[in-house]
Amino acid sequence: MDYQKRRRLLKEKLRRKNIDVLLVAQPENRRYLSGYQADDHSAQESSGVLLIPARGRSVLLTDFRYQVQAEQQSDLPVTLYRRGLLQLLQTLLGEYNTRTLGFESDYTLYSTSVKLAALAKRLHLDLAPCDNLVESMRIVKEEAELAVIRESVALNEQIFTNLFSSLSPEMSERQVARTIENMAFEAGCDGISFAPIVAAGPSGAMPHAHPSASPIGRERPITIDMGVRLNGYCSDMTRNFVLGDPDDTYLAVHRLVRKAQIAGIKAIREGVSVGQVDRAAREVIAKGGYGKYFGHALGHGVGLAVHEDPRLSGRSRRKLRRDMVVTVEPGIYLPGWGGVRLENMVIVREDHGEVINRDQTWLDI
Repeated sequence: MDYQKRRRLLKEKLRRKNIDVLLVAQPENRRYLSGYQADDHSAQESSGVLLIPARGRSVLLTDFRYQVQAEQQSDLPVTLYRRGLLQLLQTLLGEYNTRTLGFESDYTLYSTSVKLAALAKRLHLDLAPCDNLVESMRIVKEEAELAVIRESVALNEQIFTNLFSSLSPEMSERQVARTIENMAFEAGCDGISFAPIVAAGPSGAMPHAHPSASPIGRERPITIDMGVRLNGYCSDMTRNFVLGDPDDTYLAVHRLVRKAQIAGIKAIREGVSVGQVDRAAREVIAKGGYGKYFGHALGHGVGLAVHEDPRLSGRSRRKLRRDMVVTVEPGIYLPGWGGVRLENMVIVREDHGEVINRDQTWLDI
């Protein structure tokens, strides 16, 4: 990954916005700009920030706990704050002759922004809330990123194939979820993209159901939504199936969701609005009589984060750009019965959507 090029492009943005220095604290943004891979343990506990000046040398600021990791992973010089970040910032901002300090307003805690405001007041600086500066760069993937995403998707599919061969009706949803996590680590992934969703029977009517102690059982719909992280990049896939013989209701709902997914994928190409893609799939489900049972957006972007821009929502006018990566995941959720959701990842191309997933076994029935 060309981190220097990314920072050069960001610096150009900062100069156009008259921001002298930007603090980058969001973990995926830190990694995108420097290669530094540490996660934050919580919103209150940061593993470091990048100090990106519009002119001059960038630096990674962290504490003793992350020193070795930062020096090994980042291409930036590392400076430790031994008495707290704000005290170090007070020194460094003076050295940069800072007049305007930018920070990630959509990630920074309110309590932290109050402290930054107090620091800016002491140093006679303007404090500039910024959002989407780095995220807008991440939204279009480079070829090197696409290559890693393909590997992540392929590995996720292989893990699901291995998982499916090990399933039995007596296994609980929690056991299945734990098996996914174990298989991901055994396969050499960084980890999982998100906690796996395993929902059998009526639980499947909840799009984000938490795995329970209930057995997955036979002759009822089972939803598995899973993803892995490989070299930082996420995959995200949902498969629906029945252990045993599916009944007519399941076959009808599954086939309708698959038809909607295909319609959404066919609508994807450069320059098309995300709302148009969402509508293409939604209209199929509505015409099939299940419109009120599909209540979420059609999909979302995937990259260093499993949920990022663009969001495939009917309320958005955003236009798709070449080399964006999105999910297409229509679903039907019937209270008391269960749900069916099918999800693939797609690369936006000039005149089509390129489906990254290769295994179609569980899609067409």
